[in-house]
Amino acid sequence: MNFLERILPADKKNSFSMDDYWVWCGSVIKGDDGKYHMFSSRWPKKYPFFNGYVAYSEIVRAVSDTPEGPYEYCESVLPARGSQYWDGRMTHNPSIMKIGEKYVLFYIGSTYQGDDPTPEELAKEDKSIPFWQTRTQYAIGVASADSLTGPWERPEKPILERRPGKWDQAVVTNPAPCLTPDGQVRLYYRSNTPEGLRIGLAQASEYNGKYERVVDEPVISFENGGHIEDPFVWLDNGQYKMLAKDMTGSITGEYHAGIFAYSDDGLTWKTTSTPKAYSRQLKWADGGETVQGSLERPQLIFENGQATHMVFATGDGPGGFHNCLSTWTQILQLA
Repeated sequence: MNFLERILPADKKNSFSMDDYWVWCGSVIKGDDGKYHMFSSRWPKKYPFFNGYVAYSEIVRAVSDTPEGPYEYCESVLPARGSQYWDGRMTHNPSIMKIGEKYVLFYIGSTYQGDDPTPEELAKEDKSIPFWQTRTQYAIGVASADSLTGPWERPEKPILERRPGKWDQAVVTNPAPCLTPDGQVRLYYRSNTPEGLRIGLAQASEYNGKYERVVDEPVISFENGGHIEDPFVWLDNGQYKMLAKDMTGSITGEYHAGIFAYSDDGLTWKTTSTPKAYSRQLKWADGGETVQGSLERPQLIFENGQATHMVFATGDGPGGFHNCLSTWTQILQLA
């Protein structure tokens, strides 16, 4: 399962981008129509990249005839719907899957009171502006539909919220759903702690059921003290497998590269002797090579049970969320 050796040179047209928007995240599923449907996040580029997503991100759908793309925008899937809703002002971090006859879209959402913040207010990071409360209200929800084209039923309440007084009291984000062999829905998620980012685990008998923490503390930790975010988890021949972003480089040896980990029970995780699954240094089909400012939110596209493509949110520029010049969702084909 050495993904790093399987990644083929990237083609810049194998992507989803929008000229006037920041594009982030990317979760792809093959529809009943034989086309490939990508769920991504976008927000207007007139706002700063990082602070703008907190206020204005919405989940959209793009479509391609092939898994690698290019993907073309189709519609807004989870737009703003009013500050009275828990996800009324922002939706982000989509992860799409099919459970039974339903298409199920996990995501994070939040809301805030008051007027829409201006680009100038966002740039200042003035914590007195009511919008900033949205960061303390991130929660995970799940929308469902009979078709990838909707209509999508949005939940009145989130399925997972932060827990005051617990290790995950700051935020719950980065939802990574996975079905167990007996049909339970496991939901890995990320929270922030003073020691770094940690991954938790909740579980429900149905995708829209009551999610309970499987263990009270973070479920994933590594001996070398590394911490991760952006998990993507799947089940392969009875074994749980994971891609995630190495926040410090202590696991992979490269800052913000990706790790591959595995687990027999989904609770105790290990890495191989070569844990790096991907690098921010990309080789391109035209012979060029770049170190991406960001390369994260890893997900996979499967064909007949085999991983054939990797999906990434990426950005150029010198690196760091506050320094992106442009962003898009990039597809990397696997050998």
